[in-house]
Amino acid sequence: MLFEDLQKDNITALKNHDKIARSILSIVYGKCKNESIEQGLNAKSLSDEDTLRIIQKTIKELEEEKKSFLIAKREEKVEELEAQIKVIEKYLPKQLSEAEIKDIISTLEDKKIPSIMKFFKANYSGKCDMGLVSKIAKEFQ
Repeated sequence: MLFEDLQKDNITALKNHDKIARSILSIVYGKCKNESIEQGLNAKSLSDEDTLRIIQKTIKELEEEKKSFLIAKREEKVEELEAQIKVIEKYLPKQLSEAEIKDIISTLEDKKIPSIMKFFKANYSGKCDMGLVSKIAKEFQ
């Protein structure tokens, strides 16, 4: 399971004194552990879908933080955040490209935005950027 992989990689990063990997893996692992507690689950029974959702949310937070540091011209922090993003992106499944999303939408009978979003959330959760899906869906209107 993805949660267990995070735990193992976190321990490995600690043993290897990899500060960047250790810091971000600790954050994601902690968020996953908190989520499992909120759901009343044993930590190891947190679903891969929940773990993926947490990882994606963390990447978005890091991207926003990176934009702030770019504006402030703090290049060293930007590089650190990019390295952290790379560390946790490896846990994400291959993301659908813009062309693949367009192809899928073109095969749908109902091309209304709510229907498209519902379809992608149900069938491609974690495998595509829902913001990109929304942007492409607006092109079909």
